[in-house]
Amino acid sequence: MDFANVLTNGTLIKRYRRFLADILLADGSIITAHCPNTGTMLSCSTPDSPVCLSRSVNPKRKYPFTLEMIRIGMTWVGVNTGRTNALVVEAIEKGQIAGLGAFDEIKKEVKVTDHTRLDLQIMHKDCSTYLEVKNCSLAIDGCAMFPDAVTIRGTRHLQELTRLSRAGFGAGIFFLVQRMDADRFAPAAHIDPIYSKALGEAIAAGVRVLVYQARVSPTGIHVIRSLPYSLPSLI
Repeated sequence: MDFANVLTNGTLIKRYRRFLADILLADGSIITAHCPNTGTMLSCSTPDSPVCLSRSVNPKRKYPFTLEMIRIGMTWVGVNTGRTNALVVEAIEKGQIAGLGAFDEIKKEVKVTDHTRLDLQIMHKDCSTYLEVKNCSLAIDGCAMFPDAVTIRGTRHLQELTRLSRAGFGAGIFFLVQRMDADRFAPAAHIDPIYSKALGEAIAAGVRVLVYQARVSPTGIHVIRSLPYSLPSLI
């Protein structure tokens, strides 16, 4: 995914109220940007870090700037979770995801119960694969982790994938690591042990775990490789 327009550079002052961030621009002005990320952004919201912003041309938007990425150390970290599904769909369509190469159609935001939707349904010739996509921006000592906060909704998604797998459907959980300073993945059991346990149960029921890494830069975000994963011993 290449950005259609040149991003605006700035420096993070603070992120607050979950969806807002104050940014110092190069000309010395301070703006408030929309921060489309429901997590805590643990390890990637350090004040004074360089950031890149996109700008909407929609005149009705209260905050025309959107926080796209933040630089932590030597790596850019993608924090706009609104782009994650599109990045994964693009990679699937390009045949970059092992085991998901041949398909007839990709459906988005698929309702599987009265109260739950999953991100993608990949229609094959004679079967379907349901896929839930998670953006991973947390990394600790070279290990990418999810979630960065307790996620009841995420656990429910895993339970639905487990149910679908046991019913004979294809099911998978896709973790997109949007930073290059990690070389492996593990669930963040120290943050949400219930989610980690649910992930172990999902794997035991046949749910696939797909972990892929994206290279993030001010010109674009591109999925480049798969990463290995491990589970904590408590599972």
